[in-house]
Amino acid sequence: MTMTGAYGIVVGYDGSDFSMQALDWAMDECELRKLPLTVAHAWRWPYGEAPDEAKEHLRKAAEHVLYHGAECARSSSTISDVATDLYEGPPAERLVELSAEADMVVLGCRGLGALARSVVGSVTAYVAAHAHAPVIVVRGPGPIPAPADPGPVVLGLSEGTPDEAVEFALAEAALRQLRLLVVHAVHPLPTAWGVSMAPEPDVEGLAAAARKGMDERMEPWTVRYPEVAVERRTVVAAPGEALRAASDGATLLVVGSVRSRHPGSLGAVVPAMAEHAPCPVAVVLAPRRTP
Repeated sequence: MTMTGAYGIVVGYDGSDFSMQALDWAMDECELRKLPLTVAHAWRWPYGEAPDEAKEHLRKAAEHVLYHGAECARSSSTISDVATDLYEGPPAERLVELSAEADMVVLGCRGLGALARSVVGSVTAYVAAHAHAPVIVVRGPGPIPAPADPGPVVLGLSEGTPDEAVEFALAEAALRQLRLLVVHAVHPLPTAWGVSMAPEPDVEGLAAAARKGMDERMEPWTVRYPEVAVERRTVVAAPGEALRAASDGATLLVVGSVRSRHPGSLGAVVPAMAEHAPCPVAVVLAPRRTP
């Protein structure tokens, strides 16, 4: 997987427990990928007109927050290049701007349902829907536990999953020396009762076709990443239900989508996973395809 971003790994940091956890994950990614780290913090005066002196006090406080995050990274990691980005204005817009020249954006999230609502007012949701680089959403406060036996990287695979998400999942599994669990959900539509009854769906046939399609889709990727043990699992369930179950105990869940013609649209499964999955979630958007 080619990494070329000038900013390396960008982490949104505001001094909260949630952003500390995101910083932990971002430092881990930088050390694994041998990339620089950019600690980003945004501030703005929320009270209308004010003298410059008052605004300067707030800017100084923002500088202190940013300095703390950068110093934490420098003192507790082996990252040689730690940069800072202090921005006056909306944090979500700045993070999307930085993502255009970043390899990844890492954000903390309280996991209180913001991603299932409108993107307005939710930094994490806005960035996940608009970023030009993969976005990792690290949910919950406190440091990330380092289990002795970490779970797999899980990839949610459907017909609409872009190759960029498949490659990201394999690269992450290779870097962390973990197995990859590829999950494809088969969810037959319920039969409607009426005068003309439709035949019951052939669930076994649908599952067999899905397994064949998954094997064909993953075969060239497993050749490119022979060091990754790949398990393929077809589940007869709704996609969200299947991915929530598979990601219980996982190190990372990777979900992807082709960028919509409607800015900010992630469909249904991607934001639901970023809200409900019991592990960190990587959202990987591919560029909109041209006919």
